[in-house]
Amino acid sequence: MANTTATHTDAHDASHAVAEHGAAHAESAGLPQLDFTTFGNQIFWLLVALVVIYFLLSRIALPRLGAVLAERSGTITNDIAAAEELRLKAVEAENAYNQALADARAEATRIVGETKEQIQAELDVAITKADAEIAAKAVESDAKIAEIRDGAMDAVKTVAKDTTKEILAALGMKADAKTVTSAVTAKLKG
Repeated sequence: MANTTATHTDAHDASHAVAEHGAAHAESAGLPQLDFTTFGNQIFWLLVALVVIYFLLSRIALPRLGAVLAERSGTITNDIAAAEELRLKAVEAENAYNQALADARAEATRIVGETKEQIQAELDVAITKADAEIAAKAVESDAKIAEIRDGAMDAVKTVAKDTTKEILAALGMKADAKTVTSAVTAKLKG
C-alpha cells in the first residue's frame, strides 16, 4: 500500500505542478498574440493565410468581378450607343415632321391659291353674266322708257291739241286741225 500511496501522491503532485505551471504561464503571458515565443508560428500562419487569400482573390473573386465590370461596361457602352442612335432617329423624325409640316403648309397655300383663282374665275363669269343681264335689262328699260316717253309726248300733244281746240271753240274761234297741230308741235319743241 505504501506503493499505491506513493503513486497517488506522485500523480497528485504532477497534476498540481501542471496546474501551477499553467496558471503561472497564463499570468505571465497575457495576450497570446503578444507572446514572443509564438511569433514564428503566428507569422507562418499569417503568410499561409495571405497566400490563400491572394490565390482565392486572384483566381476566383477578382476575375468574376472583372467579368461583371466588363459586362456592365459593355452594357453601358451599348446603352449609350443605342441612346445616341435613338437620339439621331428622333432628330431625323423631327426633321421629317418639320419637312412634312412645311410641305403641308405649302400644299395648303397652293390649294388656297387655286381655290381663290377658281372662285375669282367663277365670280368673274357671274359678274360678266350679271353685267350682260343688267345691260340687256337696261337696254330693254331704256326702250320701254323711250316708248313711254314717246307715248307720253303723243298723249301731251293730243291733250294739248284737244285743249287748244276747246279753248278756241270756247272763245268762238275756229281753227283747223292742221294749224292747231303745227302750233302745238312748235310750242313743244321750244
